[in-house]
Amino acid sequence: MRNHVHKKEKRREPRRYPIGAEITKDAVNFRVWAPDHDRVAVVLSEGGSHALQAEGDGYFSGNAPAEAGSRYRFRLGAASELFPDPASRFQPEGPFGWSEVIDPTFAWTDDAWRGCKLAGQILYEMHIGTFTQEGTFKAASEQLAELAATGITVLEVMPVADFAGSFGWGYDGVDFFAPTRHYGTPDDFRSFVNRAHSLGVGVILDVVYNHAGPSGNFLGSFSGSYFTKRYTTDWGEAINFDGEDSQPVREFFIANASYWIDEFHLDGLRLDATQNICDAGPTHIVKEIGSAVRNSARGRDTVVVAENEPQDSKMIRSYGLDGMWNDDFHHSAMVALTGRNEAYYTDYAGRAQEFLSAFKYGFLYQGQHYAWQKKPRGTSSLNLDPTALILFLQNHDQIANSVRGDRIDRLASPGRFRAMTTLLLLAPGTPLLFQGQEFAASAPFLYFSDHQPGLSKMVEKGRAEFMAQFRSFGKADVRVTLADPCDPETFKRCKLDFSDRERHAGTYALHKDLIHLRKTDPVFRAMKIDGAVLAERTFLVRYFAADGRDRILLVNLDMDLHLESIPEPLLAPPAGFRWEVLFSSEHPKYGGSGIYLPDKDGDWNIPGESATVLAPI
Repeated sequence: MRNHVHKKEKRREPRRYPIGAEITKDAVNFRVWAPDHDRVAVVLSEGGSHALQAEGDGYFSGNAPAEAGSRYRFRLGAASELFPDPASRFQPEGPFGWSEVIDPTFAWTDDAWRGCKLAGQILYEMHIGTFTQEGTFKAASEQLAELAATGITVLEVMPVADFAGSFGWGYDGVDFFAPTRHYGTPDDFRSFVNRAHSLGVGVILDVVYNHAGPSGNFLGSFSGSYFTKRYTTDWGEAINFDGEDSQPVREFFIANASYWIDEFHLDGLRLDATQNICDAGPTHIVKEIGSAVRNSARGRDTVVVAENEPQDSKMIRSYGLDGMWNDDFHHSAMVALTGRNEAYYTDYAGRAQEFLSAFKYGFLYQGQHYAWQKKPRGTSSLNLDPTALILFLQNHDQIANSVRGDRIDRLASPGRFRAMTTLLLLAPGTPLLFQGQEFAASAPFLYFSDHQPGLSKMVEKGRAEFMAQFRSFGKADVRVTLADPCDPETFKRCKLDFSDRERHAGTYALHKDLIHLRKTDPVFRAMKIDGAVLAERTFLVRYFAADGRDRILLVNLDMDLHLESIPEPLLAPPAGFRWEVLFSSEHPKYGGSGIYLPDKDGDWNIPGESATVLAPI
């Protein structure tokens, strides 16, 4: 057996990855894991069937007279049906069509790019299909210079693995190595990344390693061991990372993580719903994926972040990831902005204390009882670097969960929206914006997913059942009609209109000015803070400066607050100085009603629904 393994590794030596079609000097080498079959052949679309050699352990490999652009499928055993490659690099006709041989050679011009770390970044979540009217990598590339000028430093691209149907969010991907044909070719994606790097912008990719889509998924045809029934997920069968024959499955997904970093020069990954990545083995697959990303970056800095609904900080502490999404901050913000705390917002009040606690300690729930789930929620985030927690007011899920897909500027009053935007962009955590948020995009972001008729009805029913947790939807006398997820018009309505940048110039200026302040002011860059509650929905954050010339952020999410005196030492100016307004969310250029110094007359008048930055003079 040892000699056999040695020979197998020798045959694989010229390969970049353990599976898929790779161009060699004289042919194309094909390798696939199909342990449920006694023989496998690669069939070329132009004709010809070529048997692959059984290596043992379920792997088959061999060369065929193909080249870049050749299309192929696999025949498994004696069956007449042909299957696409589980590790296909491109599916030009979608998951049910032929796989295409791809030459990964690309004329990169980003040799000077050194990657990025999470600290100091402004993240921007982007769905390629709706970011532009065209919905392609090429069209998105044309907007990158404007994003860079706005101050965006890292793009977080929603999943691009190919999926069945004409449109979707990307979380039902089935071809994990193949950028979807809807957005362009693999080289179009490479060109997008190359262009971003030329502008000083990093790119990380949202990947789904917790389940596969329900349509066009042929992994089970090659091996029943890709999935397991020992665990359950919210969307389908769990991936088998720790059961029988799980090692090749682990190898598949670790190779996938490496592939995106190596062949597409991506700067990292966002791991979707890690609570549904189940692994009881000695080394969790999430940790191995993080290591694979770093090892594939060739010395460049990388970013790997996790979405984790239970907010388990072991993603950072034990598995070595760089960051996690902080849902608690979002939930408090939504309650403060809308006044509604139904469904999973039940345990939040949107009070001043919650925001100060989030600023100082990260997660709000670090093991306390959580009434909505009737169990403890969260783990300790104490002593984590604040930049490891990603804060947001909008993301793809949360906008869609507003029933009509409305963005927060339509759900909140203008003043509160501006104040909360200020809080987000001056927070110690790493801020994330969702596409179009910076200019109050008029387009909603709805749930959309194109499926075959039978699945479509199930998707529509499932969406309605999910939204029923909101009493304003599920138990209302007059129910709001949900947009049909499978209607092409639902998808089209979500496409951005960049003329909103001019129509909503005030909001656009607000975001640009705040990002500039965060990035250039040394006191905000240092992010050494403390804070105090002034009223139930009014608070201050003090940012300490090395030279003693601190900054104060006053946030009032309620009506005007008048106080003749405030017995709070954090509000006192540095000795020999007085406060002056450095920034106000109520500046008329942002659409506000005007600014004034809160303590001008000796007492304090803090304007309602506002955020004010004070600096000493």
